[in-house]
Amino acid sequence: MARKHLLLGITVGTCLAAALATPALADTASPAAQARSAATAPRPTGPVGETATIQKRLRMSLGSEFGGAWVKNGSRVVVATTDASAAPAIRAAGAEPKVVKYSERRLGGELAKLNRHSRSAAKSVTSWYVDAETNTVVVNASDGAAAKRFVKASGVSASAVRIVHSTEKPRLVHDIIGGERYWTTQYGCSVAFSVTGGYITAGHCGDTGETTEGANRVAQGTFGGSSFPGDDYAWVDTNSQWTPTPKVNRYDGTYETINGATEAPVGTRVCRSGGTTNTRIWCGPIQQRNATVNYPEGTVTGLIRANVCADPGDSGGALFTETGGQAQGITSGTSGSCNNGQDSNDQTWFQPVGEVLQILARDGRELVTEDGPGPGTCDGHETKVTDSLTSGASDYQPGGDYTTTATGAHTACLDGPDGVDFDVYLQKLNGGTWQTVAQSISPTPDETINYTGTAGTYRYRVHAYSGGGEYTFGFSKP
Repeated sequence: MARKHLLLGITVGTCLAAALATPALADTASPAAQARSAATAPRPTGPVGETATIQKRLRMSLGSEFGGAWVKNGSRVVVATTDASAAPAIRAAGAEPKVVKYSERRLGGELAKLNRHSRSAAKSVTSWYVDAETNTVVVNASDGAAAKRFVKASGVSASAVRIVHSTEKPRLVHDIIGGERYWTTQYGCSVAFSVTGGYITAGHCGDTGETTEGANRVAQGTFGGSSFPGDDYAWVDTNSQWTPTPKVNRYDGTYETINGATEAPVGTRVCRSGGTTNTRIWCGPIQQRNATVNYPEGTVTGLIRANVCADPGDSGGALFTETGGQAQGITSGTSGSCNNGQDSNDQTWFQPVGEVLQILARDGRELVTEDGPGPGTCDGHETKVTDSLTSGASDYQPGGDYTTTATGAHTACLDGPDGVDFDVYLQKLNGGTWQTVAQSISPTPDETINYTGTAGTYRYRVHAYSGGGEYTFGFSKP
């Protein structure tokens, strides 16, 4: 063990000695001499490691004469220098030399001047940076005259600047997260869940066509549809600055990941997140489904009733299962408050997510989940069809029945829209009567069957147990 400690001590000591010795070279040797020294130093193997090391070593050795570096044609390292005599050493180090007017340090100083005067830049001046390849500071702008005024006001050398006409419009990108605040022209409400192209929320929060802003007061989107009273759902179509995510804010520094929208039975513990009561999430059991509430503004039917509290501004927020990350509802109204905590008397009502998800599915829009929007595609099966069902209806696939003369595996995949409960049954014709030989009837939109059967005539019954919409069905036969 003593030997190991000693060896480690020697290794560390040697490295320290080398590191301490390196700066001394900069004081006693010319940039060209330092470049020659860099050429003899060992370099790591591999294209990325090698090019990065060449650049780093030559930057150190050339010092104030270093003019930048870049990769040419995907592999060749080019190193710029203001000292022509350093060119042979740069080649020896494995790079292609280029003699330039300005050093990287000088151009960096010009860039710093622009940064210090950034408030004087017009909106048409959109970005600026050092471009090593052209040995200039590039200023991008849609208005060249405005760019010239900005450069002059900053005290930057005009010869070191290249003004480029640009139509770029830089913008910040913001995440859409369930339970967080958004603003309409009249109210502050909360996001329920992300869908492709936006999010769902409460219908009483805004009318179709009304605009929204995020919690940060950045323009966000427009209500694409809204239903209240009767129902209490809406969806917001967001602009390109906002990115839908499968997250709900738990307000403890973490996020709930949404994995689907499987309907949970009465008694299941659920949690609510909203923009007003944003110190935590509030959890309790589902007490009833299909409840009707007679608000002063109108009656709403088909709601979830749960023992959780809520406050004004939580409207539109997310209700999800305490475990499993299943989206359940959109916060509608309450008879309690979270001001003094939550107790058994607190009641809050929620619009189930299934109805609005079914409407959005008609346009190919789906709940954003951890695995991406929507379920799988049933690829890999011998036959695949796309069809649609209304709630309570059935289809028989493939367009009737099929016959097989061999014993073997019958496999099938059903891919339904989020927020519904579709089932699939494999049936075999027996003496003029169809008998179910296999089934998949989970409370989700997606089902699979894998059944080994003898020769005969078969069919699949696809049934919309709850909810409707477009589905994909794939199957393979022996």
